[in-house]
Amino acid sequence: MKMLLRTKGITICLFFFVLSLAAAIEIPLSVAQLPTITEQSHTQIAYPFDEDFTIKCEARGNPQPAFNWTKDGKPFNLLSDPRIVATNNSGTFVIQNRGIITNFQGKYRCFASNVLGTAMSEEIELIVPSVPKFPKEKIEPLDVEHGDSVILHCNPPKGIPPLHIYWMNIDLQHIPQDERVSMSLKGDLYFANVEENDSRSDYCCFAAFPRLRTIVQKMPMMLKVSRFKHANDSGSPNAAVTKANFIKERKPRLLIPPESAGSSSSVTVIKGGVLLLECIAEGLPTPHLSWVKVTGNLPRDEPETENFGKILKIDQVTTADEGTYQCTASNPMGRAKHEFHVHVEEPPQWIKKPEGGVYSVGTNLVLLCEAIGNPEPTIQWKLNGMPIDSRTFRGRISAREISLTNLQLQDSAVYQCEASNKHGTILASANVNVLNIAPLILTSDGENYAAVVGYSAFLHCEIFASPAADIRWTKDDSIEPLSTLRYELNKNGTLEIKETKKEDSGSYACWAANSVGKRAITANLDIRDATKLVVTPKNPRVLKSHSILLKCQAEYDSHLKHSFKLSWRKDGDELPVNSTEGGRIILDRDTLFISSVTQEDQGVYMCVARTSLDSVMAESRLIVLDVPDPPEDLQLSENQNRSIRLSWKAGASHNSPVNESIIEFEENRWEPGRWQELTRVLGNDTTALLSLAPYTNYQFHVISVNAVGRSQPSKPSLRYATPPAAPDKNPENIRVEASEPNEMVMKWEPLKPMERNGPGLEYKVSWRQRGVEADWNEEMVKKHSLTLRNTPTFVPYEIKVQAVNNLGSGPEPNITIGYSGEDVPDAAPSGVSVDIVNSTLVKVFWFGIPRDRVRGHLRGYKVSWWKTKSMLDGKRHHPEKHFLTFVGDRNYGMIPGLEPFSEFRLTVLAYNSKGDGPESSPVVFETPEGVPEQPRFLRILNFDKDSVTLSWGLPKKANGHLTGYILQYQMINETHEIGPLSDVSVTNRSTLSWRLSGLSSSTKYKFYVKACTVKGCGKPVTEEGLTMAQGTYAGIYDGISTQGWFIGLMCAIALLTLLLLTVCFVRRNKGGKYSVKEKEDLHPDPEAQSIKDEIFGEYSDSDEKPLKGSLQSINGDIKATESADSLVDYGEGEHGMFNEDGSFIGAYSGSKEKGSVESTGSSTATFPLHA
Repeated sequence: MKMLLRTKGITICLFFFVLSLAAAIEIPLSVAQLPTITEQSHTQIAYPFDEDFTIKCEARGNPQPAFNWTKDGKPFNLLSDPRIVATNNSGTFVIQNRGIITNFQGKYRCFASNVLGTAMSEEIELIVPSVPKFPKEKIEPLDVEHGDSVILHCNPPKGIPPLHIYWMNIDLQHIPQDERVSMSLKGDLYFANVEENDSRSDYCCFAAFPRLRTIVQKMPMMLKVSRFKHANDSGSPNAAVTKANFIKERKPRLLIPPESAGSSSSVTVIKGGVLLLECIAEGLPTPHLSWVKVTGNLPRDEPETENFGKILKIDQVTTADEGTYQCTASNPMGRAKHEFHVHVEEPPQWIKKPEGGVYSVGTNLVLLCEAIGNPEPTIQWKLNGMPIDSRTFRGRISAREISLTNLQLQDSAVYQCEASNKHGTILASANVNVLNIAPLILTSDGENYAAVVGYSAFLHCEIFASPAADIRWTKDDSIEPLSTLRYELNKNGTLEIKETKKEDSGSYACWAANSVGKRAITANLDIRDATKLVVTPKNPRVLKSHSILLKCQAEYDSHLKHSFKLSWRKDGDELPVNSTEGGRIILDRDTLFISSVTQEDQGVYMCVARTSLDSVMAESRLIVLDVPDPPEDLQLSENQNRSIRLSWKAGASHNSPVNESIIEFEENRWEPGRWQELTRVLGNDTTALLSLAPYTNYQFHVISVNAVGRSQPSKPSLRYATPPAAPDKNPENIRVEASEPNEMVMKWEPLKPMERNGPGLEYKVSWRQRGVEADWNEEMVKKHSLTLRNTPTFVPYEIKVQAVNNLGSGPEPNITIGYSGEDVPDAAPSGVSVDIVNSTLVKVFWFGIPRDRVRGHLRGYKVSWWKTKSMLDGKRHHPEKHFLTFVGDRNYGMIPGLEPFSEFRLTVLAYNSKGDGPESSPVVFETPEGVPEQPRFLRILNFDKDSVTLSWGLPKKANGHLTGYILQYQMINETHEIGPLSDVSVTNRSTLSWRLSGLSSSTKYKFYVKACTVKGCGKPVTEEGLTMAQGTYAGIYDGISTQGWFIGLMCAIALLTLLLLTVCFVRRNKGGKYSVKEKEDLHPDPEAQSIKDEIFGEYSDSDEKPLKGSLQSINGDIKATESADSLVDYGEGEHGMFNEDGSFIGAYSGSKEKGSVESTGSSTATFPLHA
């Protein structure tokens, strides 16, 4: 029940809300109505250069109004002069500019009338100006005495303001004006006192009328200024002038206002206008003018003056400017004053204008008319343009009000209220239309409307009715008026549906009714989907010179696709559709591409989507990142000998804060033009206390750093020179370098230029033999080295080096120990012995030489050996030396890679950085037998279906007495599956072939042959072949072996093999290195398996070759190399040179035994044998 009452209440409110709607709507022309002036002219000037002059008066009404004119209050007939051209159904007429038109000057008024009443325009003044001219007259010359006051009158002709007056000579040069000579507001030229240089015959007054495009000139005037007549007795002209001035000196006298005006005068000014008060005085010396307000509100600011203080000017005058103003003219002789009593008046202004409207029969009418002004305006009421006679008027009338009761149709009329005072007249009209008509719906029936979801929809129903109509809206088939809070009925009958939804679509009806009748129209509403926008990426941060692509993604209703438009704006300004800046910025509908982004590109980019129903926008702020701008305004302060404070102003950070400032300096003494970093300041601090070096002429610049990078350097600061001082430090890295015996070369790092601290840098070198009580030897040098001769060999010295300049010495230097020149050792190691480890490895022991026989820093020991004969055949060998280096002070080492079953000789020597000492006496040792190398070849001679004959060669090196051979074989197939291995032992060492039987036919076999000594068997040589099927015979050397092409191929391979073997042989004899893995393959030694963790020295074939990996200490001390950190028991070499069993797997150089053949694995290639 409460909800029902609430709904009805809203409906009633909507009905009463529209009672006054008709009064606010303009009456349609289809309805009978009073005339209304719609357009009129105001003050009009008939310029002589215009072809014609148009005086406008337009009005509307029903019936169509007729027009009449009055001129100066009397009827004016537009047909009275053929130069007047009237317009049909209009009050406007045109006066053609032909002949004399001064008789058209006057005040016009337009009247528009129909049967209901008459409307009246405001007065229209037409001004017909005459061409201004100065009268031709003869102007007598003025002859005055020095010091007199003079007025040159202009008396300009009348014309249309504004008027500009200029005083110039005949050459159109302006007459100079100042406190003594000035022009009045009327244009006269005043001289407070004349001087002789005022004499001239061409004082011309020019009057300019810009609106008339006219300048006129008065006849030239002559002014002659003569000296004082009674001063001719003086012999000096200057004295005469001075005497004349003395006689003419007088107190000021006001020329404007003239003395005849008295001591005061009244001035009236219009409110809002400009107040100009003028005082011009004569006197000698030239008077000075000042102004003061005596009574009334004092001005807040000093009054504005013009014309050298002779005019007081106040713009936009208000009533607060009323009061008494006083001007004072003063000089040393006295003063003159005048008071201006200023009155502020104003023309009439409306307080309340009468308002007409549409009234229904039987209602009451009250018209109000109030105006203010100074003097107070008079109010006059008119009815249809004629004064109202209160005797016949049926209503009540007073100065400010007209009222009528029980209005009838015949009371329709135009009421005019006119307010006047001496400053002007204002007119207000009120059309009172008394009507009694049924509602007129001015909006077309069946209008279609559309809106988007969430926006307001407006359905129009413009009504005109008298009495006022009740308006209501319904939807679809419902007869209930729309009354929820989302519906709002505006005064003009429009229905506003707020925050529309899809279900608001449908058909609506507007109903209008009053006591005379009722009307209705329908309207259709469609609700569309709202347009949506997203700009990606959102607020991107882009490095300068990079590119950015902004994408505008839009969703809109398909019904609106024809009206859909996209545009882009930057900071509110529309971007052109075509590419800009030579294609750098490309706009293509929904994309905006900017290449080589600059700082100017930063801003808010907005994508705007418009349809016929809505407009939406989405924005993205582009932030351009760049290196900072260079710092500015570098200032130096807090100057000290060793420090100074540097301050600066940070440049623009370009959206990436400064996180560091780099301060660099340049000095012009040592390295002019080279900038060096001095310090860094973290954060955004803009000041730093800098530590400085003496004797340096600095200038600084600052580089700002942000996340993007470094700025350009700032402009350099002023230079600052620090005074010299004694050195703060001494040279570093003092050392004794390699030299000749009985000589010592001392060297050090010299001080850097900026470490000198002053002029005259030298080094004081002090030395003495360590452990000997003696005074320091001293010598001053300018270089950074000093050589001492005739010193004992390898003796320790204490050394000091101190920096000295003209201002003093550096700090007390530290003592450095250095040794005098070295010589080679003069003793050989003793007690050399050899322990046999296996057939290829021995361990050597020795006793080191005494320390005093080293004669330098002991670097290590070298072990040399050479083969003298083979124990197998007893053949002697040409001695070919090899050696290994063992770094440091040690007494044993491992010698790998020896040939088995051979005799060797071995020596040991000590060496230092100067060279090798003498060798020890040779020690003879023999290596035991080892396992043989693989046989030279393996061939398959005959192949039957179940047997095969094998032939092989002797091993390349027997490494001992051969005891026989081991033959092995097994079945294989294409899938690499193998059968069990079968062994055959050949105990006769002279047997080099063997026939195997019991094989399977048509089967592929792999055969192995290896040679054996008492130490074991060596690596096998292998071959593969296929047994025959059904008694056929095949072999690698039968069948294809009889073919000519195969014989040729085999010959070429043999020749190439011989050539390669020859090259290898030559390289071996030259000491070329070869694979130690190959060496191990040639000399497999089971005894070597028991050697663990042995690493050996570096192997070389001659004493002259450098020792690989050996290092020399820069001060002569012995240091272990990196590779020998954990290898103290072994010769020098690299990591990974030896297996765990001690076998040598690194690279060493030396010659193989002459005539040896290098193996590459299997002695023959593998060929398949065809059945």
